[in-house]
Amino acid sequence: MPVGLTQRARSFVRAHGVKVDIRPVEEHRQWWLERDIPAAVIDRMAVYEEQWGGLVLPPSPQYDGGPRYLEADSPEGSASDGWWFEAGMQRTAVPYSFMIGPSGEFGIHAGRWVPLHATVAGWVESLALTHHVSVCARQIVKVTGDDVDGIVLDGYEPVREVRGLADTWWRGADSLVAIYSGEAEAFSFPRGRTALIYSGLDEWGLRWSSSTSTPAPSPLRQRRAPRHRHHRL
Repeated sequence: MPVGLTQRARSFVRAHGVKVDIRPVEEHRQWWLERDIPAAVIDRMAVYEEQWGGLVLPPSPQYDGGPRYLEADSPEGSASDGWWFEAGMQRTAVPYSFMIGPSGEFGIHAGRWVPLHATVAGWVESLALTHHVSVCARQIVKVTGDDVDGIVLDGYEPVREVRGLADTWWRGADSLVAIYSGEAEAFSFPRGRTALIYSGLDEWGLRWSSSTSTPAPSPLRQRRAPRHRHHRL
């Protein structure tokens, strides 16, 4: 079981995660060293593999599901810019790679690097939260493009465990809002933003999350002007 996850995410991984066999990073170490990949970068990949390697999780509602499984591969970069490596093979045909950034961020790379979450654990937390609230919400509303600017988050607080960067989660008294901006930033296309609003959550739906002290209104009530082999874990 990967360390550093909340109880919600640990339960999610236990119930829905499987492990597949992958080729160890160490089998490629010498090949990468001969191509001037720094040993420290390969060490980072080995640490990633030890914690996350081979993990298969249910798909994300965005990025066409995310990685098929987590596996370190294809290091690239430079001493001046930092080093990235692949986080896992795409689940579907998308025009970018899933990468781990120089500081351990999880994100997408399409010629331009966009970190989605500050850590891999943050990505997993977001998947766990999606699964949980998708079951518990009485209503799910999808908002896209310029309409995302109309979402009012006054009275909401960030869900810190997802360690959001381009993608963020917000918690209200009886609702959660997920805002996905990764593809919009990667392709300089603001209308590519998507938000999912999970409303009508009861105490169970908000379990493992603290409620705001003052009930927040629905974020849509007000509008602003647009701007392998498998092993159970």
